[in-house]
Amino acid sequence: MECRFTYLRPGQIVQRLKECPVVYIPFGPLEWHGPHLPFGMDPLNAEHCALESCRKTGGIVWPTQFWGTERERTPAQLKSLGFREDEYVVGMDFPKHSLPSMYCPEEIFAVIVRELLRESIALGARVAVLVNGHGAENHMAVFKRLTCEFNHTTKLRVHFRVAAPRVELAGSGEHAGRMETAILMHLNPTCVDVQQLPPKNQPLRYADFGIVDGPGFDGRGGKGGAVGEAEDPRLHSTPEMGREIVERTVEEIAAEVRGIVKEL
Repeated sequence: MECRFTYLRPGQIVQRLKECPVVYIPFGPLEWHGPHLPFGMDPLNAEHCALESCRKTGGIVWPTQFWGTERERTPAQLKSLGFREDEYVVGMDFPKHSLPSMYCPEEIFAVIVRELLRESIALGARVAVLVNGHGAENHMAVFKRLTCEFNHTTKLRVHFRVAAPRVELAGSGEHAGRMETAILMHLNPTCVDVQQLPPKNQPLRYADFGIVDGPGFDGRGGKGGAVGEAEDPRLHSTPEMGREIVERTVEEIAAEVRGIVKEL
């Protein structure tokens, strides 16, 4: 059954929200994800997880929001990623990349999220699920702050969720590595081309390709400023892995939303 807001007539929207008063809102910026993945990696993942979760719980899915924010890298991160500690690098916009990411300042991003939550209230929704595909700290801080605010000052129950299994979220994360490459191999294999990466015997240096593993982000740095073997998408990413990751994420989100609705 159709659950996308843009494809529903007024009566259908009213009926779906009457049956399950939940609005899913997928988010993710258009961002560099290495030469082998599309700029839409984050929103594509968030959109799919929102749609599949909604199909399990009911409700509607708001149009995907291609918005996100980032901040300048800290000196420790810059050193770990293979840059000088005094360089100015925002998010994943490394100097060697051919195109910039479409980030907006966090104050603008916060206004967008706030307005979407206000519009969810106007629709008559009682639950808003913010499904986020982007891992920047300041980006997620906007969600967490507004989730807390709306949950304490309005009747709307806001639930913030990253589009990845909770077991994966417990680590330092990665960018355009094993997990994200596998997810897109499952969701849209025509978008992925690992042949754009160098041969497997050559290192994937963070600064050269914008592919980063957990050690690269948490300041420990990989050997030689490159992606470790365990996170190398050339070695470990498969569509089967991507399907398993996505299915776990959807099951977790749907279970959390069912629990929230039950408490209304």
